[in-house]
Amino acid sequence: MLRWLIGGGREPQGLAEKSPLQTIGEEQTQNPYTELLVLKAHHDIVRFLVQLDEYRFASAGDDGIVVVWNAQTGEKLLELNGHTQKITALITFPSLEACEEKNQLILTTSADRTVILWDCDTGRQVRKVSCFQSTIKCLIVLQRLDVWLSGGNDLCVWNQKLDLLCKTGHLSDTGISALIEIPKNCVVAAVGKELIIFRLVAPTEESLEWDILEIKRLLDHQDNILSLVNVNDVSFVTGSHVGEMIIWDILDWTVQACECSFWDPSPQLDTQQEIKLCQKPDDISIHHFTWDEENVFAAVGRGLYVYNLHMKRVIACQKSAHDSNVLHIAKLPNRQLISCSEDGSVRIWELREKQQLAAEPVPTGFFNMWGFGRVNKQASQPVKKQQENSPPCSLELIGDLIGHSSSVEMLLYFEDHGLVTCSADHLIILWKNGERESGLRSLKLFQKLEENGGLYLAV
Repeated sequence: MLRWLIGGGREPQGLAEKSPLQTIGEEQTQNPYTELLVLKAHHDIVRFLVQLDEYRFASAGDDGIVVVWNAQTGEKLLELNGHTQKITALITFPSLEACEEKNQLILTTSADRTVILWDCDTGRQVRKVSCFQSTIKCLIVLQRLDVWLSGGNDLCVWNQKLDLLCKTGHLSDTGISALIEIPKNCVVAAVGKELIIFRLVAPTEESLEWDILEIKRLLDHQDNILSLVNVNDVSFVTGSHVGEMIIWDILDWTVQACECSFWDPSPQLDTQQEIKLCQKPDDISIHHFTWDEENVFAAVGRGLYVYNLHMKRVIACQKSAHDSNVLHIAKLPNRQLISCSEDGSVRIWELREKQQLAAEPVPTGFFNMWGFGRVNKQASQPVKKQQENSPPCSLELIGDLIGHSSSVEMLLYFEDHGLVTCSADHLIILWKNGERESGLRSLKLFQKLEENGGLYLAV
């Protein structure tokens, strides 16, 4: 059972009824997160979490405030007030060269069309910019070039002192939804259903000013791009509203692979196969990606899919992993995956290899023994074909973390301090390893007894 330790724990209300195929009993023997801390500071939807260091993280959301927390104790360290509307993006920022003390900095953008640079060690505003013509939806820091970029209706390039270096013209009324860095001083921007490649031109002896050039537009998606991430040194991946996942070459921007059949886990015969029009877009929208060396993990509608980069096919799936759309996923150690959903649930999965089907039985009988009989190969063909087409792995539910009463927007994983989730219920929850926490409490108790002279060891 979960233990409610801080902040007025209450029974969750309004949770959607779980699908009977995806439930797990109270005895979750493989789920280590048996304790939780409930953190209260926000008074609106909490949408963003960012890790600051080994023991701190920051949260932000629709109330316009940023809160810095201790991930070990759940203590609120700082509350940063400066925005007047909801926060739309949050990233860590490298320390300024001019600062003697290398404090942890973060950048926040808001619907109030401002960007603020914060010092997370002191809580002060380092700088603030208010010259934007539209809401900034995404930020990216190019540390190698000592610049950062903001994406809204246009793309702007800034230096560390928050001076505007250059900008593009008006790109779209919908704005840039995501940005990533790729080689050759380039970035990829998702604008509607297009990907636009931009190249940054640094100052030279001939030209002392920065410039940003549009190099190419990639028009392979049929609908708006919802997710865009770097996968490794050779590729990046995009996912769209209608369930298209495209893996791109990071150097020449060509399509390496395409998966458009998340409604059907069997391998597609044609990578350019048309999407089923009868499928509701919300059921197959790709909201988030995470990855490891071998696989891309995709949150597709209510489901989770594992796409193997070498085999170029889906190797495992849970089409009904949650009762509502999966909003965020993260990789855990030991081939585990964690997901959170609009239904208020947080679930832990383990990627396991399926056991091979038993070999085809040897025919018996007098004629078959002497080779006169013929095995019915037609009967064995469907079994063999089904074995080849079925995913070789499975995603098994090993933990169901119930604590939030509304949509869980995002999660963080700390190796030493557990999980952090934020929600539309205005709460942040730290999910703790119960066995580890119990051991730490026992250790502290013995240390305190020794300090007070209350513990005597028999010789």
